[in-house]
Amino acid sequence: MINFINAVMEYGFLQKALLTSVMVGVICGIIGCFIILRGMALMGDAISHAVLPGVAISYMLGINFFIGAVMTGLLTAIGIGFISQNSRVKNDSSIGIVFTAAFALGILLITALKSSSDLYHILFGNVLAVRPSDMWTTLIIGIIVLISVYLFYKELLVSSFDPIMAEAYGLPTKLIHYFLMTLLTLVTVASLQTVGIILVVAMLITPASTAYLLTDRLSIMIGLSALFGVISAIGGLYLSFTYNLASGATIVLVATTLFILSLLLSPKQGILLRMIRQKKKKAVTV
Repeated sequence: MINFINAVMEYGFLQKALLTSVMVGVICGIIGCFIILRGMALMGDAISHAVLPGVAISYMLGINFFIGAVMTGLLTAIGIGFISQNSRVKNDSSIGIVFTAAFALGILLITALKSSSDLYHILFGNVLAVRPSDMWTTLIIGIIVLISVYLFYKELLVSSFDPIMAEAYGLPTKLIHYFLMTLLTLVTVASLQTVGIILVVAMLITPASTAYLLTDRLSIMIGLSALFGVISAIGGLYLSFTYNLASGATIVLVATTLFILSLLLSPKQGILLRMIRQKKKKAVTV
């Protein structure tokens, strides 16, 4: 650990990697809370995969991948909503249709490129190779997400827990839905260099699910989820740098470890603690 801290103090690339990882952990943790409360984990998976053709097109045109990724992410969210609202196809089926088609298109575009080394990092993440432009993009997206959640917290809260009540209050639930999809797309793009397209959904879902096991209050859940995202990012970066492991996969595995610990030891929901309480009750009754 001391060697890692010394390396962070000495090497600029590691400082950028650490800052970017922490920001990704925070914004993924925050948006992930609303995603799992709405039962939209599959939507997060869909958008994270659907940005691939936008990334490939951006590389072909020689522009920042952020532009293409955001555009295809938003088009995916709109396309899924259009199909589910204008046909007999249910929402989960429309998600599967659109995101698999977009991901397949992205694969074809990648194969058409002569060099795909950069796109490999987009798929699987390489936070140690993060560029200053990626770091600043992540920072800007992080600020946008934090301000948006702060300003529209009540609307997101009501529409996430009870959409029918939100409509009764006159809240534009469809607009809120697409607003959240926009934030989800931005967070996904911000996470590409860190954990990659394949694993970004884990950072959206796992820290939030860990926090969900520990509290019933959304405000506390958001704070815990962001904290678990940061711990996962720092722990994963440390293991990746120290043992020369894939950064994205390592970060996700740290997050999964935290979830397993919460699943087993959560005061209210923990499996082990629940078993211990049941045994004590049986012992008392006997």
